[in-house]
Order: sequence, then structure tokens, then C-alpha cells
Amino acid sequence: MDIIQIRQQLEGHHQESFAWALRCCNGNREEAEDLLQSSYLKILEEKARYRQQKAQFKTWLFTIIRNTAIDFYRKKSPHLIQLNDALSGHIDLFTHQVDASPQDQETQLIFQTMLKQLSAQQQQILHLVFYQDLSIEEAAKVMGITTGTARTHYERGKKQLRKRLKQANLTRDLF
Repeated sequence: MDIIQIRQQLEGHHQESFAWALRCCNGNREEAEDLLQSSYLKILEEKARYRQQKAQFKTWLFTIIRNTAIDFYRKKSPHLIQLNDALSGHIDLFTHQVDASPQDQETQLIFQTMLKQLSAQQQQILHLVFYQDLSIEEAAKVMGITTGTARTHYERGKKQLRKRLKQANLTRDLF
């Protein structure tokens, strides 16, 4: 893939990449912008190279963003922040639909609040699958875990969400 194709791919995935960067930065927009810029620079300066036979472009890109976030938080607070704490923030409001009804907006807010109650791994896998449309296998690659582990986090996360949504009487449209 040449530099022009890479730039086109980056442009095509920019909104999704920003949503993932925002997720990795615990909702901090400034940090997400810096993170995304650093990730793009790594790619454009060829410090990270895409190999088509290894992964889909989006999967590879999200992995670069996640790894850049890890480096960013290690440098920022090496003794205070652990990766899962840094990545366990809320699901960003990128998923908020402007034209959604007030009831749908309220349901989405409750859903996001319940997502925050899950483990960091469960939050990450569900975000990547539900909001970024990655397969479980692709999400596992982004997270740097095995597919089996990703499936476990995915199933446990869904089970916990289903249980909490049922308690809140919100399961009608979500699962």
C-alpha cells in the first residue's frame, strides 16, 4: 500500500478512529486529538507499517491507536495509571444520535452508564464490536489478546449487560 492509499484509508476511518481514541483517553477530547495525531504520524512516517496479509486496515489502525495510548499514559503517569484504568472510561458520546427521540437518548445514556460498570476488558470488547463494527477476532487483535479470551469477555459482558438491562426493564430493543 502506498502513501496515497494509506492517507485515503486514514481519511475514510477518521471518525471511527477518533471515537476509539476518545475511548482510549477516557473521554478527554484534547488527549484524544493528540493521541490520534501521534498515531497518524507513526503511520505516515512509516514507524508502523501495514501488512495487508496480517490484518484488515481498520484493525491494524485501532491497534496502533491503542498502543500509542499505552505509551502516552506510561509517559504521562508511569506510577499512577495502569492501562486498564486509562482505557476503562466511558463510551464516548460519538454514539449519541442527534435525531433520536428523548426516550432513545435516555435509553442510550442508561446503556452507557451500565457499560461503565463492566470490567475494562468487557467494555473494550463490547465497544469495538458494537460501536466500531469489528468482529470478535479483530477486536482481540486490537486488544492484544487471544480470540478465546476476547470471546469470554464478550459473552460475560453481554450477560452482565443483559442482566442489568433486565433489572432496569430495558431489554426490549437491545438484545
